[in-house]
Amino acid sequence: MRGTGARLALGALLGAATLVCGIGLMASSGWLISRAAQQPPVLYLMVAIVSVRAFGMGRAVLRYAERLASHDAALRLLSRTRARVFDKLVDLAPGRLGASQTLGLIVSGVDGTADRWLRARLPMASAALAGLAAVALQTWLLPPAGLVLLAGLLVGGVAAPWLAARAARRAAVREALARDEMSALTTRTLRGLPELLAYGAAPERLARIRGADDELNRAAGRSAWSLGLATALTTLACCASVFGSLALAAPAARAGELDTLLVAVLVLTPLAAFEAVTTLSAGAQQLLRSRADDALLDRVLRAEPPVREPETPRDADREGTAVTIRDLSVRWPDAAEDALTGFDLDLPPGRKIALFGASGTGKSTLAAALLRFVEYRGSITLGGVELRDLPADHVHELVGLCAQDAHVFDTTVAENVRLARPGATDEEVAEVLRRAGLTDLPLTRRVGEHGAAVSGGERQRIALARALLADFPILVLDEPDAHLDSDTADRVLRDLLRAAGDRTVLLITHRPGVPGADPVLGLVDEVLTLVPPASPENVATAA
Repeated sequence: MRGTGARLALGALLGAATLVCGIGLMASSGWLISRAAQQPPVLYLMVAIVSVRAFGMGRAVLRYAERLASHDAALRLLSRTRARVFDKLVDLAPGRLGASQTLGLIVSGVDGTADRWLRARLPMASAALAGLAAVALQTWLLPPAGLVLLAGLLVGGVAAPWLAARAARRAAVREALARDEMSALTTRTLRGLPELLAYGAAPERLARIRGADDELNRAAGRSAWSLGLATALTTLACCASVFGSLALAAPAARAGELDTLLVAVLVLTPLAAFEAVTTLSAGAQQLLRSRADDALLDRVLRAEPPVREPETPRDADREGTAVTIRDLSVRWPDAAEDALTGFDLDLPPGRKIALFGASGTGKSTLAAALLRFVEYRGSITLGGVELRDLPADHVHELVGLCAQDAHVFDTTVAENVRLARPGATDEEVAEVLRRAGLTDLPLTRRVGEHGAAVSGGERQRIALARALLADFPILVLDEPDAHLDSDTADRVLRDLLRAAGDRTVLLITHRPGVPGADPVLGLVDEVLTLVPPASPENVATAA
């Protein structure tokens, strides 16, 4: 809100001024029509004519200005919120949030920030100011008519939105759950579509998606029903205000207590006043739906990162990047047990070590600890400096990760590689691609969505070329051979290890490490097999 509060207030005031112009236009038009029916000299109508013209033009101009001001403020607030959340996710995502949580947070929580202001809060503030102006006008002309309009506005602008939100509360919860289920099912289906088709499980998954979609439609239907009921109540309140004002104005005009020219003004003013409250029921439901998103955003922005920055940060020498691990234990946030316990490792500069082990033995956990994605117990030193004493950004400049699920964007090969160093030339990009074994892949070739236009091995080589361009002195290769057939996996691993040159490499893989039987092991200096934390000895070394 800081820095955008004044813009939001300006948007609300301009919105109220627009509605007041609408009320003035309706009232002056009613007086002008009534006076013109008496056929007076045209000069008697000039003030009313100018007023109608001024209110009509003012309404259009103010509405345009209100749109500019309110959208500018809301989009500024959206961009700031998005930047804050993204900055927070940099710290939280590796250790606390999964992909589906991150996606849901960005889509429903962050992107809904503008809607909460544009569709709910600003219209409510503008309607309150304009409604008070209309009630003041009615009260000045005929006090009982002012009370009737006030009662109608309270019913249509306060009671109806409250009832709409209350009736839609349970439906909103079901709708949010159904939307999350639908999003998760769709995401998992798209990611695993080849496997689903290969094993014949696609029809069952589509049936589950249809079921989730039906539940979402039922919940949305209940919300729409409550909104229709509230809209009907608002319409009845408007009609009651119009006929009530007419019932009061006609006897007052016959008794001489009210100028007959003002009867039309008293009758038409409620119509213009209710223009401000017709959208409030939908705005109330929008606020109800956004309450959970606001709470989620607040929890994320207040959450403690899994890794704390050092109070007195130190620097590690880029040339002295020996890694020493002693009695390392790692537990993920909110986990009941350690994922890695009692691990020791010496990784001198330029040494290449292959770490084998079955799933669940803590291989990826070790990579996360080396990259400062998760807190650890024990000791990890980098160039003689404890890793927790180094700023996370400095660690990320020294230790690079080439993961099995390295993301590639739907753009050219060159642009995907250039993410590591945006200022790199085409010659530098071509050189790292050559070292990664992609000599035949043109720089201008598009890789497709999620790398659909390239093979799995080529995608891993693009990820390696990206890491080589960043020039990390330490490379962590986290199962780069996953999801590849054995021949392709062997070629990819050999090329990755050769392309690493004199860099320090920690190769993490689920392959069985059998010296003499695996051609990849001839390119590493040491082979370690990681066993589950429950085993008496955590690591067994094979030459």
